[in-house]
Amino acid sequence: MQAWIYTLIPAAAAILGAAIAANLRPGAVFVSAIQHLAAGVVFAAAAGEILPDLKHVGSPWATLVGGAVGVAAMLGVRMLERRAAGPVGLLTVTGIDILVDGLVLGIAFASAARAGFLLTVALTVEVLFLGLTVASELGEGGASKWKVVGATAGLVLLLPLGALLGGPVGSMPAPVQGGFLAFGLIALLYLVTEELLVEAHESEDRPWVTAMFFVGFLLLLLLDELVG
Repeated sequence: MQAWIYTLIPAAAAILGAAIAANLRPGAVFVSAIQHLAAGVVFAAAAGEILPDLKHVGSPWATLVGGAVGVAAMLGVRMLERRAAGPVGLLTVTGIDILVDGLVLGIAFASAARAGFLLTVALTVEVLFLGLTVASELGEGGASKWKVVGATAGLVLLLPLGALLGGPVGSMPAPVQGGFLAFGLIALLYLVTEELLVEAHESEDRPWVTAMFFVGFLLLLLLDELVG
């Protein structure tokens, strides 16, 4: 239940991002800065929370199997992204991303409340970016503001669904938990390296925009120290 409640925070951020994009249409530089910031906080959460918990499980086979499943799943998402076209394709791929985010958040809370809290912060920034992206793409396609915000609100319902799916992991044997943690780690690293940063560098690079990655990374580390 705790993980489900926390998903309301990134869900609200996604809807807010969609509402902003539907009315203001943020520029490419601003979107790139948000992408760098999101990549930094997600990377810090993966390295600082998920990885230590995975190492604590101490099961190489669980890490191998869970990681392999994660790689296969993310490659499947990448293939779908390349084949998807138009608004339906965009919504489908974004929905899968959000469902995986919710699943990883549920797994993190099953591991430790602190890890879940910090990952909530990271995913709030990341899902805010997804809301901006969906709204911008749909707006350029001629969709009304209400349809843009409504479609985003519908997508973010997949966050609590994913968290509920990941919740039972906490009652499973330690090696199984390790497998799920390895899956979540791969999913987060894919999100940073193959989505956020790749898209962020499609626009003109500026030093302050690139620095936003490290700002996000350091901010989450500082938050980790404060709550620890």
